[in-house]
Amino acid sequence: MDPVLVKRSFAVVEPHGPAVAEYFYRHLFEHDPGVRGLFAEHLDEQRDRLFAALGALVTHLEDTDTVLGLLRDLGARHARYGALVEHFPAVGASLLATLAHYAGDAWTEETEAAWTAVHAVVSDTMGAALTEARPA
Repeated sequence: MDPVLVKRSFAVVEPHGPAVAEYFYRHLFEHDPGVRGLFAEHLDEQRDRLFAALGALVTHLEDTDTVLGLLRDLGARHARYGALVEHFPAVGASLLATLAHYAGDAWTEETEAAWTAVHAVVSDTMGAALTEARPA
C-alpha cells in the first residue's frame, strides 16, 4: 500500500464530490444488481456517507489504529444492513472503476495497485467485523 499514491489520486478525485458516489453506485448496481435491494430507494444520504468514509480512510491512512477502528465500525454496521462478505469484490471493482474514471491521467498501474491494497485491508477488516457482528 502506497499512501502517497492513494492520497495524490484521491486529491484529484475529491473535487468531483457527489458525482463520484453517483458513479460508484451506478457502476455497482449495473455490475451486481443483486445488491440494489440493500439500499434505500433514494441514495442522497448514502452517497454522502460513502464519500465521507473514503475521505476519512484516506486522511487517516497512515494511522493504523484509527483506520482499523473505522473499518471495524463500518463492518459491524454493514452486517445490520444485510451486507455479505461476498459483496466486497463487486464493491472493490466499482470503487477502482470509479477512482480510475475520475483520476484520469493520475491513474497509473502503481496507483491501481495501491488502491487494490487499500481495498484488501478494507475487505479483510470490514469482513471480519461483519462476520463477527452477525447473529449466530
